[in-house]
Amino acid sequence: MDELKERPWSQHYPEGVPLDLPIPDKPLHAILDEAVRDYPDRIATIFKGKKVTYRQLDHMANRFARALRGMGVNPGDRVAIMLPNIPQAVAAFYGALRAGVVVVMTNPLYVERELEHQMNDAGARVILALDLLKPRIEAVRTHTPLEHVVYTSIRDALPFPLNLLYPLKQKLPTIQPGPTTHRWTDLMAQNSPAFPPVDARPDDVALLQYTGGTTGLSKGAMLTHRNLVANALQTVAWMGQDDARQTESRILTVLPFFHVYGLTVCMNMAVATAATMVLMPKFEVNEALDLIEKYRPKFFPGAPTMYVAVLNHPEVAKRDLASIQACLSGSAPLPVEVQTSFERITGGKLVEGYGLTEASPVTHSNPLNGLRKTGSIGLPFPSTDVKIVDLETGLRELPPGEVGELCVRGPQVMAGYWNRPEETARALRDGWLYTGDMARMDEDGFAYIVDRKKDMIIAGGFNIYPREVEEVLYEHPAVQEAVAVGVPDAYRGETVKAFLVLKQGQESTPDEIVAFCRERLAKYKVPTAVEFRDTLPKTIVGKVLRRKLLEEEKERQAQAAVDSQA
Repeated sequence: MDELKERPWSQHYPEGVPLDLPIPDKPLHAILDEAVRDYPDRIATIFKGKKVTYRQLDHMANRFARALRGMGVNPGDRVAIMLPNIPQAVAAFYGALRAGVVVVMTNPLYVERELEHQMNDAGARVILALDLLKPRIEAVRTHTPLEHVVYTSIRDALPFPLNLLYPLKQKLPTIQPGPTTHRWTDLMAQNSPAFPPVDARPDDVALLQYTGGTTGLSKGAMLTHRNLVANALQTVAWMGQDDARQTESRILTVLPFFHVYGLTVCMNMAVATAATMVLMPKFEVNEALDLIEKYRPKFFPGAPTMYVAVLNHPEVAKRDLASIQACLSGSAPLPVEVQTSFERITGGKLVEGYGLTEASPVTHSNPLNGLRKTGSIGLPFPSTDVKIVDLETGLRELPPGEVGELCVRGPQVMAGYWNRPEETARALRDGWLYTGDMARMDEDGFAYIVDRKKDMIIAGGFNIYPREVEEVLYEHPAVQEAVAVGVPDAYRGETVKAFLVLKQGQESTPDEIVAFCRERLAKYKVPTAVEFRDTLPKTIVGKVLRRKLLEEEKERQAQAAVDSQA
């Protein structure tokens, strides 16, 4: 894009990172082919001490692809993967792509209603799931297009003797193989490790990635092979890993692969650089610290809540975290205090980035080297153009400093929403993705997310952006986590309520918090109510569920109204 050279951020681009990145015309699974070709004996995954080489991963992927063909799955059909971060998830993902199918990454935490909606909406014919999820799968199976179910177990990925001990610790469902019910271990034993991949085109849909559903019914973003290849290579270039294939590196892989953030910046970036994924099925701070000390990963992509947990670990000062060189934080705003404290403790760099499912997902990040701005989401990724437009028409590009809707375009932007042409037309206009996020851009091209349009609080006619309130709350020495929500108010329409989690051993009162905010915020932005909690409801990647907090508050107010009339 020639216009990128004229954008304000071009002069501040980090050294060595191309402003415009050539994207090769190849399917996503080609990055695995290349890793296997060049480094077959390099370790691809480490899980609970068991190591899988790229050659072994290649054979697992091919066996799964051949198994899908044996089930009658055709190119373009949808296959769901409902697994945590275990080696089978990596092998199945690339194996399904080699078979030419569209992958549907499915959250293992989904309840029956969510699972049934996603399988029906996607038209999935096959699902690969953890055996522990069998009750949920079987409950919805007859109400969906699912023809085949493949079950695997954590045990299947464990080294000896943990694989023998695992069933003793947890009662596992019985899997009875049949014509439409299969065991992963059987498929691996019965199928050849050779498979000629289907000739997929770069613009074919590779993935249906469903939006989180935290703001309504989830919908599938159609991400093509080109979208996902582009975002993986953009991340590689931004992280300065163009030559990483020559030197082995490791990534602490705790972001879930069923979320597109983890899929791109952990799995696909690792495979594109033939790196080793140190797999964690879920984030647990003690295990994370142990893995960092044992395997010395360079990269730790995560969410702010993960870095907060590390910082507040009682023994963090005694742990050796010096291997960590770079952390890309996403999924939620990164508080300034968290960034500076984490960098001080590890000696590495923690930068805030930004993305959304519809963009595969990353569009922005602060540079690891060179100019970066605290509180900003940074600069656009290579080959990514950005503008801020007015809210009234969505057409007028705003000058630096003015708040409007953030719009992006680039090779990572989705093809559209699955079976939702009207919503696609609203989100994609003249090649631009309208993100729904309120933002401003400074003179240097650094962007600042102000808030989601739908999260903006309007109190007495004033616009209040929750992030601004939260930044102040995080400055309080007793506060570990904070979220500001607009709750119903009879007089002002909405008012600000703060939900807080305090640091271990710390105390505070609502009055103290309010007084602290009054010194740092305009009067209309100060929370009028404060509630302390042990935890905040979050998605699997650490994004606070504002809607759940708001629903709980509305229920509380409704009950209080009933009680007052009784």
